[in-house]
Amino acid sequence: QVQLVESGGGLVQAGDSLRLSCAASGRTFSNYHMGWFRQAPGKEREFVTAISYNGRDTRYADSVKGRFTISRDNTKKMVYLQMGSLKAEDTAVYYCAASSGFWLGERSGDYNYWGQGTQVTVSS
Repeated sequence: QVQLVESGGGLVQAGDSLRLSCAASGRTFSNYHMGWFRQAPGKEREFVTAISYNGRDTRYADSVKGRFTISRDNTKKMVYLQMGSLKAEDTAVYYCAASSGFWLGERSGDYNYWGQGTQVTVSS
């Protein structure tokens, strides 16, 4: 089992950068693919980015490609989301998620464990 705690959210201005962190507990963190999802008010939760268990494969939503970077440190049981060139439409609650599946997924259903989320607000 994995427990996830996000941090690093806040209020920033358009064009700024922000780094989110996700701290995981559990002995088998390095076996899990990790993902970030987000949910804006009145919208469904959407995929942002994911990274494979060993960090060799990453996926990005088209809306964040080139602006966001996911990384992980298995020794520290941490996942990071570096966000740059932030836009007002990036405003959402950001969730960290862990997947025990074989494939690196982009659907919410691919992920077994979720954090509580951290709010990111981008003012224009």
